[in-house]
Amino acid sequence: MTTLLDTASRAPITPPGVRPTLLKHSLRRIGPDGWTAVAVTAVVLVVQGWNIAGFPAVSDDEGTYLAQAWAVQHHRGLAPYTYWYDHPPLGWLQLAVLSWLPGLFASSAHVLTAELRIAMLPVTAGGALLLHLLGRRIGLSRWAAALAVLLFGLSPLAVGLQRELFLDNFAVLWILAAFVLAASPRKHLWHHVAAGLCAGVAVLSKETVAVVLPALLLLLWQHCDRTTRKFSLVGFTAALALVGLGYPMYAALKGELFPGPGHVSLLGGLLFQLQREGSGSVLTSGSGSRRVLESWLYYDRVLILGGLAAALPLLGARRLRAVALAVLLLAAVVLRPGAGYLPAMYVIQALPFLALSLAGLAQLGARLALHAVPRLGLRPLRWGVLVLAAALAAGWTLPRWYAGDRTALTVDANAPYDAAARWIRANVPDPAHTRITVDDALWPDLVRDGFEPGSGVIWFYKVDLDPAVSRTLPQGWRSLDYIVSTPIVRQDPGALPTVRAALAHSVVVASFGDSAADRIEIRRIVKDASP
Repeated sequence: MTTLLDTASRAPITPPGVRPTLLKHSLRRIGPDGWTAVAVTAVVLVVQGWNIAGFPAVSDDEGTYLAQAWAVQHHRGLAPYTYWYDHPPLGWLQLAVLSWLPGLFASSAHVLTAELRIAMLPVTAGGALLLHLLGRRIGLSRWAAALAVLLFGLSPLAVGLQRELFLDNFAVLWILAAFVLAASPRKHLWHHVAAGLCAGVAVLSKETVAVVLPALLLLLWQHCDRTTRKFSLVGFTAALALVGLGYPMYAALKGELFPGPGHVSLLGGLLFQLQREGSGSVLTSGSGSRRVLESWLYYDRVLILGGLAAALPLLGARRLRAVALAVLLLAAVVLRPGAGYLPAMYVIQALPFLALSLAGLAQLGARLALHAVPRLGLRPLRWGVLVLAAALAAGWTLPRWYAGDRTALTVDANAPYDAAARWIRANVPDPAHTRITVDDALWPDLVRDGFEPGSGVIWFYKVDLDPAVSRTLPQGWRSLDYIVSTPIVRQDPGALPTVRAALAHSVVVASFGDSAADRIEIRRIVKDASP
C-alpha cells in the first residue's frame, strides 16, 4: 500500500525548473511600481513598529476600543457596559479580529493597551500600499507616489497617531480602498459598487470620514465611462446605502432606534454627539480646538500647512482635483465657525490626502522647472534647479522630523502605566473579590489578571454616569477597595462626585512617574473615614 509518506519521498512529478519559472514570472508581474510600493511601505513599518508599545502614552480612547473589542471576543455584546451608540461598532469589530493574532495577549512586559498596538501595523501597511496605488491612478509618477507614502507614514504626527488603537485608522484604510476602486482604469461597474461598499465600511468604522464622500463621488464621476456613468453612480450609492443602513437596522431590531424610557437609542447617541459641549473655534486663542490644532502643528507643520497650501492650486489639475477637494473639505470642518467639538485624532483622516496633495504639487513643480528653462544646451541647469529645490525642502523638513521621530523611537512614555499594572498584579492578593476603579487604558490589563470585568474593575466615569454600575455600589465610594489615580482620572473630578470622594478618602500605596502631572497613584480606599 502506498502511503502519503511514500508518495512524498518520491521524485516530484512536476518537471524541474517549472516552479522557479513560475516564481520568476510572479516576481516579474509585480513590476517596478509594486516593488517601489513594497520598499517604501517597509520603511514606514520599520519606523512605526520600533518602540510601538513605548510611545506615545496610552490614551483613554485606546483602552475604550480595546475593552469593546474584548467584549465582542468574549460574547459580552458590543461593549463591557451598556453600548449607547456613541460610535458605530465596526471599527472595534475589526480590532477584535486583529487582536486574535498569535501571541498578542501573551506578553506582560507592557500595559496591554500599548502591547496590542502591534495590531495596527497591518492597517498601516494596507493604507500605505493603497495610497501608492491611488497616487499612480490619479497621475502621480512613481517617485511622487513613493514620496506621498513616506510623507503619510514618516511624519512625526503620523508615527504617533497611526500607532494608536484609533477607529480613524481603520476608516482611513477603507476610504483609501474606496478611492482606489473609484479610480480603477478598467472602469468596471463592479469596481464602483465595491467602492461604495468600502466607503460604507469606512463610515461605519468612524462616521466623521463621511466628510470626504463628495470628493470620492467627484473621483468616481471623473473615472466613469460616460456611457455607463449613471449605472456606476447608482451602483455606488446603492452599495453605500446598503452598508450604512445596517447600523440603524441593528438599532431598530433591538428597539433602540428612537429614545424611550429605560433604554439607550441610536437617535439619542447622535443627538448627544451633535449637542455635546464644544471645544471652541480654532480661531479663538486658548480654546480647546485651538490647542488641538497647535498640538498638530507642534509635531508637523510641513505636512499640514504644506498639504493644505498645495490643495488650492491642485484644484486646477483635473486628475488631482478630487484629492484637493478632500483636503479642503476636511479643513473646512476644522475651520468652521461656532463651537463644535474637535477630537485630537481627527487629523488622521486628513494625513493621506495631505500627503498626496504635497506630492502632487512637488511633481507639478518639478515639471514646471524642467520646462521653464529652454531646452537648448541647458539640461544640466534644469536638473540642478530640481536638485537644489529638493535639497532645500529636505533641509527644512528632515531636521524637524528627525527630532519628532527620534522621540517616538526612543522614549518610553508608558513606563508608569507598565509599573502600575505590575504592582497591582503582584500586590493585590484576591483580584476576583476586589473592586477597583481605573481609567480605560488599564482596564484590559486588570481583566487579564483576574479582576471581574464590569463590576470588579470599573471604568472610572461609569461609577457616576452609568446607573447599571451605580446600583452595584450601594455604599458609594465605600463599595470600592482601590482607585488608580491617573492624569485622565484627575482631569475633571468635579463632574464625578463618587470618584472625587474616593480620591479624597484614600491613601497612596504606590506611586509611579517622575512629574506630578503624569504621575500614576494606586490609592487604597479608607472605608472607616468620615463622609
